[in-house]
Amino acid sequence: MLTILGQVLAKPPPSGLWYPTIVGILVVAAAIALFCGSIYVLLATNLGARLGFLVAFTALTGFMVLLSVLWVFTASPLNTLKGTIPAWHVQQVVKTLNDKSVPAPVRDITKKGHGQVVPATAAQAIKAVADAKLVVQQPAADIPLAPNANQFAQFSAVTDYKETNYYESGGSTPHILDWQLNHQPLYAVAQYCSVLPNTQPFGLPPPTPTCDPSSTKNGYVILSYDYGSLRLPPFVVLVLSSILFILGLLGLHWREKDERAQKRAAEETTPLREPESPPLVGATR
Repeated sequence: MLTILGQVLAKPPPSGLWYPTIVGILVVAAAIALFCGSIYVLLATNLGARLGFLVAFTALTGFMVLLSVLWVFTASPLNTLKGTIPAWHVQQVVKTLNDKSVPAPVRDITKKGHGQVVPATAAQAIKAVADAKLVVQQPAADIPLAPNANQFAQFSAVTDYKETNYYESGGSTPHILDWQLNHQPLYAVAQYCSVLPNTQPFGLPPPTPTCDPSSTKNGYVILSYDYGSLRLPPFVVLVLSSILFILGLLGLHWREKDERAQKRAAEETTPLREPESPPLVGATR
C-alpha cells in the first residue's frame, strides 16, 4: 500500500489549467489564510476584532519590510520575480560609422580620445552577442524562429568572417552620495570583415584568416549595454511594504490618541468627590 502511494505521489500530475495554475492559486490563498488568519484569530480573541486586525496587519507588513530589505541586498532566490539581466544588445550593423543613423557617441569611437580598445578577455561577451546576430540562424524542428532573428545576419558560418577590433565608449559609475542615480549610456563597436576563401588543399592546416578588402560585407556591429533591472522588483516590494507598514503604525497611533481623548473626556465629566474630614481626636461616638 505504501509503495503504491509513493508511486502515485512521485508521478507528476498532468499539466494544464487545473495544475499548476488553479492549484497554485489555491495553495497560496490557503497558506495566506492559515498563516495570517490564525494569528488574527488569536489576537482578536484577546484585543478585539479591530485592534487585533491593526496589530496583525502592522506585524505582517513589518515582516514584509524585513524580507524585502534582505531581498534587495542579497542574491535573488530562484523562484522570485526578477528584472532584466545586464547584457549587450545589438542595435545596428552598418558599413561605415559615418552613417547618419549611428548615435553621435559612436561615430568617432575608433579615434583616439573618443573611445578605447576593449581587451581580448573583456571582448568575449561582445563577440558572443555579435556572432549570434551576424550568422544566419536555422529553425529547429519544433521551435520556429523569431520574426527578427536574422535581421542582421550576413554570413552562413562563423568561419566566413572575423572580428578585428573592439571599441567601447561611454558608461559611468554613479554614486548616490553625489546624486548620480542613472548610468550614462555605454556603447561598443565590433569591427568585422569577410575573410578570403581557403585555397589550401585538403589535409593541410588552414591558413590564418585574412580580411578581404574588396568584400561588400565588411562593416561594424554597434551594441548598447543594458544595465538591467534585477533589483527593481525587490525595491518596489520594499517601497510598497514600507508604505503599508507606516499606515499600520499610524492606525495604531491614531487609535491610542482616540482612546486617550475618550479617557480624558470621561474624567472631566465625572464630578469630583469631596474628601472626608478626619475624625476628631478624643471624640466619642
